[in-house]
Amino acid sequence: MLAVIVGVASALVFGSADFLGGLASKRIAAVRVTAIAAVAGLVVLLLALLVVPSHWSWSAVLFGALSGVSGALAISLLYACLAIGPMSILSPLTAVISAVVPLTVGLLRGERLHPIGYVALGIALVAVVLVGFVPEKGAVRPSLRGILMAIGSGAMIGVFLIVIDLTPTDSGVIPLVFNRAVNAIIMFATVGVIALLARRRGAGVDPRGWRPGLPFAIACGIIDSIANAGLLFGLRLGDLSVMSVLTALYPAGTIILAAIVLRERIAPVQYLGLVLAVAAAGMLAIA
Repeated sequence: MLAVIVGVASALVFGSADFLGGLASKRIAAVRVTAIAAVAGLVVLLLALLVVPSHWSWSAVLFGALSGVSGALAISLLYACLAIGPMSILSPLTAVISAVVPLTVGLLRGERLHPIGYVALGIALVAVVLVGFVPEKGAVRPSLRGILMAIGSGAMIGVFLIVIDLTPTDSGVIPLVFNRAVNAIIMFATVGVIALLARRRGAGVDPRGWRPGLPFAIACGIIDSIANAGLLFGLRLGDLSVMSVLTALYPAGTIILAAIVLRERIAPVQYLGLVLAVAAAGMLAIA
């Protein structure tokens, strides 16, 4: 029961972080947003390390660092595939793959549920597709390149979940600290490479700089680190198979905030997805 509550809450918080990241990306380059968010999240986790009981071990450091690599790859592929579009297809495809990969691994490792739990997981996967569906007028069919990138991004998110689940139960937030540290290094290196290539082409520096989206990017990193802490706590309470599907409902947090703050319209199919998500969470709590 508690694991399901934590899973749903973490998904909504992840969605909130994505919403803030989206606002920041409208003001500065998305790769800069990701880099800033990684550093902001790292600061929060270092502070948490002072109060959360955490046992140091090589496995905690190693798996944390590996999850940072998979997370950086996931974000890069996600932004790339969404830029190609159409988002209405590639976004839910990414979310479903991110759930299916760890779900499969969890079941292969011997995780078992009550029969109603399997029905709930199926309903939740349908909810992921419906919630993540963004209606686009005249949307074109996705290219093979876009589909492969979406699958790659979803798979890397799934790998992140699998790897972070392998961390020792007594490691506290140490894996997340190294996740964010590695993520920040990779993203700032990417920013540097992009700037260098732009200079060689004579394109100059991005005129938007860093400042316009800085507050949103920092808030995104702080909230994302909280979501990751919730995810890690949920994985230690429950099964990887359940947490992976619940976490894939993260678009719900984004569309709810977009509707409240930006007055964006929620499509009927997304309302249906939200209802199914609530129903699936209730069934999983029973299971």
